[in-house]
Amino acid sequence: MSQDPWLQNYDATCRLAQEIAENIHERNRQQRREENPAKLNMTLRASLQKLKQQIGQLRESLLRSTSSRRIMQSEADRRQNLVDDLVTREKQLNAAFKKDGKESEPSRSSLLTGGMGSGDKVNPWLINEPEETRGLGFGEIKQQQQRIIDEQDAGLDALAVVIGRQKQMGREIGNELDEQNEIIDDLTHLVDKTDNRIRNETKRVKLVETKAASCGMLVVIVLLLIAIVVVAVWPTS
Repeated sequence: MSQDPWLQNYDATCRLAQEIAENIHERNRQQRREENPAKLNMTLRASLQKLKQQIGQLRESLLRSTSSRRIMQSEADRRQNLVDDLVTREKQLNAAFKKDGKESEPSRSSLLTGGMGSGDKVNPWLINEPEETRGLGFGEIKQQQQRIIDEQDAGLDALAVVIGRQKQMGREIGNELDEQNEIIDDLTHLVDKTDNRIRNETKRVKLVETKAASCGMLVVIVLLLIAIVVVAVWPTS
């Protein structure tokens, strides 16, 4: 299984940093012997510039991988810590390069290990490595990452199914609401028609009552007139 390109570039950058530390140590030794280290200084300047560029490339590559989610967040954090350590290492090497080699220089092991004591056996580039990946090879780390990615993909697939079902339920509920609204509209129209009929029939009943009352009064008047006429023409004894 091929190694991750980012990790390959990281290893190459670490080797370059170690090479620079070795050359700084040799440059200082030449200065103490009053030899001319001009050629070595020129090489160191070029190497330090290259180291800065490679660290920048590592940072940019990590940013792209994180943005596109090609690696897990825990791995992104681990690699960011490694880049931060390289940045600190670069500053230490630049400071050591600018320092006069005739003065008491830090020991060679200090340059190579970033200031740790000679009895420390810990790799300075792996200080911030998380416990879950410690001791694993690059291939094993990649397999672990792929397994986590597969699990996440399975979870996303399950979530997509649930969302699809909810979307279908939403459509069915919307269709049911549309049907209910149509029924309500029909009922409203029927109620309006019935209300209009009731009002019309009420008007007719009132009209009939009015006419009936008028007819009743006319009959009474007629009867009274008849009674008067009868009394007037009835012979008296």
